[in-house]
Amino acid sequence: MIKAIRGMRDILPPETGRWQWVEQVAREVFDLYGYQELRLPLIERTELFARSIGPDTDIVAKEMYTFPDRRGDSLTLRPEATAQVVRAALENRLDRAPGMKKLYTIGPMFRYERPQKGRYRQFHQINCEALGADAPELDAEVILMLMEILGRVGLTQMRLSVNSLGCPECQQDFKARLKLFLQSKEGWCDDCRHRRETNPLRVLDCKSAHCQALLKDAPMLKDCQCEACAAHYGRVLELLNRFRVPFEENPRLVRGLDYYTRTAFEVAAAGLGAQDAVAGGGRYNGLSQELGGPEMPAIGFAIGQDRLMEILPPEAAPPGLAKTFLAVLGDAARDRALTLLQDLRAKGLAAEMDFEGRSLKAQMSLADRLGATYVIILGDREMETDQAVLRRMATGGQEQVALKELPVILANFITGKI
Repeated sequence: MIKAIRGMRDILPPETGRWQWVEQVAREVFDLYGYQELRLPLIERTELFARSIGPDTDIVAKEMYTFPDRRGDSLTLRPEATAQVVRAALENRLDRAPGMKKLYTIGPMFRYERPQKGRYRQFHQINCEALGADAPELDAEVILMLMEILGRVGLTQMRLSVNSLGCPECQQDFKARLKLFLQSKEGWCDDCRHRRETNPLRVLDCKSAHCQALLKDAPMLKDCQCEACAAHYGRVLELLNRFRVPFEENPRLVRGLDYYTRTAFEVAAAGLGAQDAVAGGGRYNGLSQELGGPEMPAIGFAIGQDRLMEILPPEAAPPGLAKTFLAVLGDAARDRALTLLQDLRAKGLAAEMDFEGRSLKAQMSLADRLGATYVIILGDREMETDQAVLRRMATGGQEQVALKELPVILANFITGKI
């Protein structure tokens, strides 16, 4: 038997219903804030991610699924969406349109890493990207939108961390100070020994407890911030306080990608162990120019949907859909039930029936397993009187109803009109 590839999985009903509900909640919030959906290819040129994410990041150096096509061009399954969104905006000249571009994407990403709880090689993200404005008010709004999505789906134990990574000039000064500090200490892991020479900021993102302990007295990025970046960050914090969004400042917080500038943020949640980030994002003002486009400030976030689904409480679920099941006995009843099924569906009512000739008892058990709200029982006796038995599964109560009136009566029951 052929099985799924390690680190990739099937998401089966009824769990898919919860996934669809979470995505629908996100879409509703995006609509409120004026965002529109963008659908992107799963494969891009490798250069897009190597240039945008950074060649010394773990994603580019170790985790991308990269392969040559038949012409020898290097292609990569997308490991993240932000670079894609900017590429699509530039290629389709969205940057030339007036005003901000507010976009979101929902779909799978791919990274070759060790599978663990909430972490897969094919994983799913809900992404938001706002292009065209550098205002700190936008940063605060994006964070508010993220917290609203997470709150609406029932995530309660959240911890929002924020930091400012400064502009490229701030980072240049900080990297020089940080590099001197890193070189003055020994005992770094193999990755950090390499990172301290190529990109010192990446050392701050190391997950090793030993390396984190060595960083205790490292210089702070906030000490290198220019006046403009400090004012920008201060305004973001002011607005988060105004709208009563609980947060903590984390001066060590950096994102795992090289394109981030100024505001960076992350949401951690209980129940995921050491790797507890369920969402994160930040500003990436220089990415458009890095990809050959004009200056286009931007900010966005990504929600790790696999991780989110792992920790949502059981009560966080879509509202149950009222469903009707037709339990039929006899050929004439079965034939009439086929028409009745379509009449119910034409009224917008979910309806199913048995096609395998089970006994009435077995059909009632099936209706219960399917979560039917109502069961219509139709047999030879009911066919003679042109009526059916309508049973309410929650109470066990039942009544005789004329067949021709059933679709209207059921629709009224379900909408609460009677």
